[in-house]
Amino acid sequence: MKKYLLLAVIAALVLYYFGLFADFIQLFKLADGHTNWQYVANWSSGVLITALSITAVILFLSRAETTRANLELKAIKNDLEIRVQERTATLDESNRLLKEEIDQHLETTNRLHASETYIKNVLESMPTMLVGLNAKGEITQWNKKAEQNTGIAAKDALGKNLWDAYPIVTVTESQVKQALEKKLTLNFKQSQRGLFHYDTTIYPLQGALEPGVVILIVDMTNQVKSENKLIQRDKMSAMGELASSMAHDINVPVQAILSDISRAQQVLKGISDQVHPAACAQLAGQLAELDRELSDVASQGKHAVAIVSNLLNFASSHEETKQESDVAEIMDHTIELARSVLSLPHGLRFTDLTIERDYDQDLPLLPCFVSEIQQVFLSLLRHCFYAIGEVDREGYIPTIRVRILACYDALWVKISHNGLGLTSDEQQYIFEPYFGNEKSDADYDAGKRLSFPHFIMTEHHPGQMAVTSDINVGTTFHIQLQLHA
Repeated sequence: MKKYLLLAVIAALVLYYFGLFADFIQLFKLADGHTNWQYVANWSSGVLITALSITAVILFLSRAETTRANLELKAIKNDLEIRVQERTATLDESNRLLKEEIDQHLETTNRLHASETYIKNVLESMPTMLVGLNAKGEITQWNKKAEQNTGIAAKDALGKNLWDAYPIVTVTESQVKQALEKKLTLNFKQSQRGLFHYDTTIYPLQGALEPGVVILIVDMTNQVKSENKLIQRDKMSAMGELASSMAHDINVPVQAILSDISRAQQVLKGISDQVHPAACAQLAGQLAELDRELSDVASQGKHAVAIVSNLLNFASSHEETKQESDVAEIMDHTIELARSVLSLPHGLRFTDLTIERDYDQDLPLLPCFVSEIQQVFLSLLRHCFYAIGEVDREGYIPTIRVRILACYDALWVKISHNGLGLTSDEQQYIFEPYFGNEKSDADYDAGKRLSFPHFIMTEHHPGQMAVTSDINVGTTFHIQLQLHA
């Protein structure tokens, strides 16, 4: 509408500008120059009606155009809405798929994390030392047990060469190389008597991106000690049973012999009383000599009875639990036992030795198996006695010195002699099984074996045993026993 009004105004201005407006005005004047208002009114009404008609037509056409435009806009709007809905549905589906994928990734990540945590906890909780190595020998895994056994934290070990980080490891580079190259699982045992027993396994990784091996070191010390204790306890039980059986078997004929000797001495005494010394001096002398021989036999028989009694005491003295005992008293009893049982074929007896004792006052009681401690002391005294029997020189005084003292939380026992000492090799192997001073097994003397006493000290009691010796001076055995086991 505004457009058409603007055109009318422009048309009026054009008429006025070109002087046509004046001519247009003359159309509405009379001949005398006056305005013909009736004509103006009629013309104006016609123009107005025409304008209104044109306006109505224009409005109708505008409305039709507006309706058509609205319909097009509505169609465009509906199309846009459909497109938006489609795009929204597509976006929702993409978001849903993306969310599902993210959820799957999160679930996979959580599972991987849980699996990694579980495997890590399993490795950390293993009671076995576990070490992982790559092909260069660098540490890739170092669990808690490895930290405890070596004293090296995982952060200080990872990434380092195993033999640089822990030089005293018992696994060699050649063993690791062999497992890698041959793809073989290696298993071997390592032990040091009285200290440790290890079962070591080296196996190569299968299907790994990078080649490597895993080393498992199982500490079998407690298990081996328990097994050895059971074995030795069975041996001790069998030994006690054998000793008891032998003692009873020996005791019967010995008692019969002593009884016969006693009756023979009584008969001999009756004969001696009837023979007058002046009448038959030779017969009296022979009877006296016979009486001395019978007395000596009776003395030896009593000695045998004492040995039998000690065997019976030994056979019945095995305890199941440790008892708090006086070590000095055990030593004194063992010395008395040695005096009754130890002698050499050439005549030397334990009673011929000088025993020097030096005990601290108020020694604390020691929790121990009394019979086993006594057996250890007797074995050491026997070894000392045999070593002294090897010496034969003028002015030699065979001497055994026993020293018992308390030091901090331990009880120390030192038994030394001035007999023939041990060589360096003998000192090195004296506590190993089946070692003796003799060169051949045929001449082997069981009295010189000290592997069993060493086993008792180190395995059955929380103690240690060592030896120092000079072949020309003698030998000293050192025993350390913990007071609080």
